[in-house]
Amino acid sequence: MIDRLDTRSHSKIQHWPIVMLRVYTGLFFAWNGFGKLRRDNFADGMEGFLAAQAEKTFDFYLVFVQNVVIPNKAIFASLVSWGELAIGLAMIFGLATRYAAAAGSILVLNFWFAKGAGFFDGTNHDVVWLMIFIVLGMVPAGRIAGLDDGLSDQLPFLR
Repeated sequence: MIDRLDTRSHSKIQHWPIVMLRVYTGLFFAWNGFGKLRRDNFADGMEGFLAAQAEKTFDFYLVFVQNVVIPNKAIFASLVSWGELAIGLAMIFGLATRYAAAAGSILVLNFWFAKGAGFFDGTNHDVVWLMIFIVLGMVPAGRIAGLDDGLSDQLPFLR
């Protein structure tokens, strides 16, 4: 009888940290995405940031930044802003969480490549976010107190 109780309580303890991590990640990205959408000059700010980071940007990525991102800065600023907001909301509500985690991984990889920080650099928060998104994508984070739980029976691609 004690073993059964310990198993149940242990199971509950394992789930709440995943929910906290998912919701915090969602709040962080939604807040930042919404903030970027409210800024009138985010595209110019993004261009200035990328220009200031050019010396640190990974060489393979600098070509992409200079030839694709900067000439289309308004499109990329919109993609970053709306992407952060959408990823954040998906994480908060636990909706299509694995897809949101994959999109978040791609987003923070681009941030990391633009900044050019080392993997173990203490200021490289993008790697930390990448690891969080990988974990949230590998576990059924949206099925724990999220909308994926109820919808996954009807929409198998959410499993």
